[in-house]
Amino acid sequence: MDRLRGEFMSFLGAQIGNLADKAGDKLGDVTDGLTGVAESGGVLPKAGLRMLQGDSPVKALIGEKAKSIKDNVVDKVKGAFGGGGGKGRGSGTPKVMNIIEVLDVGIPLRTAYDHWTQYEKFSTFTKGVRSVSKGKDTDSDWKVKVGPSTRGWKATVQEQVPDERIAWTSEGAKGTTRGCVSFHELTPTLTRIVLVVEYYPSGLFEKTGNIWRAQGRRLRLDFKNFQRYVTLTDQEPEGWRGEVRDGEVVRTHEEAIEEEEQEQAADEEEQEQAADEEGAEDEYPEDEDEDYEDEDQDQVEDEDEDEDQVEGEDRDQGEDEDEVYEEDEEGEGEGDKGKGARSR
Repeated sequence: MDRLRGEFMSFLGAQIGNLADKAGDKLGDVTDGLTGVAESGGVLPKAGLRMLQGDSPVKALIGEKAKSIKDNVVDKVKGAFGGGGGKGRGSGTPKVMNIIEVLDVGIPLRTAYDHWTQYEKFSTFTKGVRSVSKGKDTDSDWKVKVGPSTRGWKATVQEQVPDERIAWTSEGAKGTTRGCVSFHELTPTLTRIVLVVEYYPSGLFEKTGNIWRAQGRRLRLDFKNFQRYVTLTDQEPEGWRGEVRDGEVVRTHEEAIEEEEQEQAADEEEQEQAADEEGAEDEYPEDEDEDYEDEDQDQVEDEDEDEDQVEGEDRDQGEDEDEVYEEDEEGEGEGDKGKGARSR
């Protein structure tokens, strides 16, 4: 009996051990399954896993829901710009944003151009430009507002022709740009400005903003702010009048001002000479008229004298003829008297 009782207890212990091992294996399989489901996706499984780890049901559900929304947004943005290894655009192809704006400003062409070259004043009337500092004649550093953040760009002028066009490139940590602004005279007091910009965003926030064309709207609004400022301001701009070709200054501001002053002086001298010549031409005909009047008067007087002289000569000749005629008549009378005496 004792031996039988011992064998039974051994068998019973073995069965209990087997049941415990099976229960542990089942619990491990369930845990592994929950972990796999949580890793594969879904809010409820992940929330359930966090509940098993000790979080409250409300905290676990809200936390996993917020995390899921964030991950979905990031995945969609990456997919839109070629991120990741899934389907979509290639990661080496940058997304470009083209911005083209045209405005007419009621000021002379030179005034509009000179205002545009005063980059340091852009922060006083625009909302997107925080500050601009000019380095060399072709370089400038820009601090621009992009959403809640501030981004920096280093701009370089590639071509600049006074009163015609300015072309530039810029590079920054979160994007690059290429742009050109041109000026066209419609009337002496009306100027058309054409702005063309290519924008290549590189940061996550910049790419997200590029989806909604936020940069284009910001530039459009600041362009209109420029129109408002130059139209209403009473300040005379002191623009940069130099010339740039292929990123190099071919004519400095001082040289351009000196040439303009020389041209202005030459024009004034020509105008003075033309005015003097016109004045001389206006005076010369009066002198000629006076000379002609004097000559006519002298000629009339000479003619009168000649007529008087001719009349005098004719009068003298007539008197002489009368005297001769009277003498002839007297001679004839005396002859007739002699003939009568002889006849008697």
